[in-house]
Amino acid sequence: MKKIFTLFILIVSMQLSKAQELESLLLAADDASLLTQNYLNPAMEGLMYSMNGGWTTTAKVHKKFGFDITIGFNASLVPDKAQAFAFVPSDYSFVTLPNGESELQTVMSENDVETTIDISIPVGDGTFKVASFNMPGGITEDLPVNAVPAPTVQVGFGLPFKTDIKARFVPDLNFDDDVEANLIGFGLQHDLTQYLGPMDKLPLSISILGAFTNMKVTYAINDESTTDDVSVNNGEAEFKMNTWTVQALASIDLKIITFYGSVGYNNGKTTAKMKGDYTLTYDVEDGSGNQIGTIDETISNPINLDFEANGMRATLGTRLNLAFFKIFADYTFQKYNTATLGIAFSFR
Repeated sequence: MKKIFTLFILIVSMQLSKAQELESLLLAADDASLLTQNYLNPAMEGLMYSMNGGWTTTAKVHKKFGFDITIGFNASLVPDKAQAFAFVPSDYSFVTLPNGESELQTVMSENDVETTIDISIPVGDGTFKVASFNMPGGITEDLPVNAVPAPTVQVGFGLPFKTDIKARFVPDLNFDDDVEANLIGFGLQHDLTQYLGPMDKLPLSISILGAFTNMKVTYAINDESTTDDVSVNNGEAEFKMNTWTVQALASIDLKIITFYGSVGYNNGKTTAKMKGDYTLTYDVEDGSGNQIGTIDETISNPINLDFEANGMRATLGTRLNLAFFKIFADYTFQKYNTATLGIAFSFR
């Protein structure tokens, strides 16, 4: 489990490590939060949809004290329209784009070209604080597919009253002292077929599922450049995610193969914070654009963002049953469609 989650965190860190470059956005003052939110939004949404996947591969619950170990991999596909966001000048107070450009790339774009952004902030005495920085491009050229990944390593256990409890747990993991992550999740699946009379004699199973996941990732923001206009002290990006899903499940469970499907609802909320102290250096210009000096300003804990993803979902999948060994694949239709592959060891 630890190795699988380590691989996941390293992939996600490729997305979140762009926070290493996002400290330059702080030069945009009050516009920095909106730029950061628009840039990171596809990665945050995709991750929340991915984390709600892979909870079950059948509507049939375990017998009492039966159990399974499931190892799966979800990949939420990023829609083309989420690769860029429109730059609407009226939404911003201090930033402009050169050459009349009208859009910027998100972190999940296939275009990794950086875009220069100019900042001009009135000081109030006829002078202006000015600066410029390069808005980072996307990272998906470095990924095999434009998708946000998530693992599903979990244990399911049969309780009385035809109910399964499911658990996902990964303790604190650290990578090179820069990335720290942990995850915990729980789910309950309850059989409804038992209430439908003779239907419980058929290979058809019906159940309901509710599940919750919490994940936290922190990433150190190091002052890697001494020549830019932002210096960092104790910089850190922190991401906290809570997701839950409720699903109605149905499956046809044959000896060799299982067909399963579900409909339900997802919800996810993520907070993203940029912590630490940041010293920003601006040139000072007069009303004619002549430089008349420089000024330094220090700000603390400058970014605190909220992301949300919710909506209906529908899943279709199949599972190959080789005694206690299972191989499964499914596809979920939702805002960020999600493909899931995996294996399971099930002892009923």
